[in-house]
Amino acid sequence: MDLSLLIVVGSTRPGRVGLPIAQWVESRARAHGKFAVHVADLAEIPLPLFNEPYHPKLGRYVHEHTKAWSAMVDPADAFIFVSPEYNYGFSAALKNAIDYLHREWQFKPVGFVSYGGVAAGTRAVQMLKQVVTTLKMVPLYDAVAIPWVDQLVVDGVFTPTPALEEAAQRMLDELHRWAVGLKHMRES
Repeated sequence: MDLSLLIVVGSTRPGRVGLPIAQWVESRARAHGKFAVHVADLAEIPLPLFNEPYHPKLGRYVHEHTKAWSAMVDPADAFIFVSPEYNYGFSAALKNAIDYLHREWQFKPVGFVSYGGVAAGTRAVQMLKQVVTTLKMVPLYDAVAIPWVDQLVVDGVFTPTPALEEAAQRMLDELHRWAVGLKHMRES
């Protein structure tokens, strides 16, 4: 298995449901079998509000937290962002984590697992797509959008519907397809 997948948990809020969802995504990705799977929980990664003195494009990182974040993101061939929707957008923690780096994101596919109420986090994903394309990432069409998430997380355990299981499989298949192609592009 020569492809690495990094799942980024985009919520840091106490009581969040993003972690149980990310744990489900991780188990689905491992069962998929085509990636070495890693998880980056932004609640456990000490990234203060962006504080690097140089533009990330330069790669001249000064702070150890940035160097550690770069070392986690850089080897990944693909990403899945697990994101809530806050006020029609995505979390400040996820935006901050994205903004810290530049080259590390480029020419890599990203899938989205969003959650919320009736809109299932889809408005957050629409905003995320604008951000990631600026970094030369490839946002996937296939995604997992979880509506009425509070009904699916009970006692800290996420129970997906059959439709969500199917959506995850489609997204992982598509993520692998793009990761293979883009890895060849990055290497050439």
